[in-house]
Amino acid sequence: MRQLLILSAGLAVLAGEAAAQQPTLPPPDTRAILHAITENDSYAPARTDRWYTNGVRFGYSSPEAQLPGPVEALDSALGRLLGPTQSRWGISLGQNIYNPRDTRAFVPDPHDRPYAGYLYLEGSLDRRTHNTLDRFTIAAGMVGPGSLARKTQDLVHELIGSRIPHGWRYQMRDEVTLNLGWSRTWRYRLANLPGGLEVDTLPSAEVALGTVAIYAQGGARLRLGQGLGGDFGTPRIRPGGGDTAAPLGQGFGWYLFGGASGRAVGRDLFLDGSTWRASTPRVTKRNLVGDLEAGGAVYWHNVRLSYTHDWRSEEFVGQKKWFTYGIATLSVAF
Repeated sequence: MRQLLILSAGLAVLAGEAAAQQPTLPPPDTRAILHAITENDSYAPARTDRWYTNGVRFGYSSPEAQLPGPVEALDSALGRLLGPTQSRWGISLGQNIYNPRDTRAFVPDPHDRPYAGYLYLEGSLDRRTHNTLDRFTIAAGMVGPGSLARKTQDLVHELIGSRIPHGWRYQMRDEVTLNLGWSRTWRYRLANLPGGLEVDTLPSAEVALGTVAIYAQGGARLRLGQGLGGDFGTPRIRPGGGDTAAPLGQGFGWYLFGGASGRAVGRDLFLDGSTWRASTPRVTKRNLVGDLEAGGAVYWHNVRLSYTHDWRSEEFVGQKKWFTYGIATLSVAF
């Protein structure tokens, strides 16, 4: 009997130690989130209309811990590999538009970025702990006239009284696309300052694989503000799909931020040309691309607004300088 009691006590101690080693999780966020992102080079002071000229995305993120069956099975498999998290699924619809610098020419410069559009539907799984946020994505889409980019740009230019680009008949041909992605953001508190100010940093890593984009990216943001634990930074549109749009803080918070990132590019459909057609427009891409960014965000109760200004290095041979564009986002939790 004494040996049994000793064994029971030993098992209880081991179970307690195992439980103590399990990471604690934040409480689940029971709110769903809607988000809208608009990126455009006309937001920059120079008000240009070239290269990556416009991107929009609208999306929905579910409450945490409410996963449909197939997504829950995937999350469980990832949990065995990466550990437990609070998880949510999401779906987004987006469109990107690209054009050369000279949109007045009826025959585009063959050494400049080709006309191209990209329309896609993206599914995502976000997995959150106190200090990490992973996003797994799959995006299916269409490049070419089926992306409706020409119609979208012509309509917007008519509405704002801007010149209609002439070279869209030379755009990339129709092609169905598929891309997979993974990103992780870490959150590290650096300092607490007088006046309730906080400083943290958000290192990140990302990889993408598919017919649209193949790349590996790393970078970091530095933030100063209040309520920094409310999110993992503001979302934006990445070359291979969407960035993390959730979670969303509660109460009141604000921050200013700056950041830098670098990307090693193996494939860029909009520069390399069609996967299957050798005759489509293409230019020689640069394999290393960098971004600098600065911006700010504010959230109050269930709403977050943000603006980011991005400076991006040359993406292809013949591009004469860096270009800049702005990113505005709105997220609403309910």
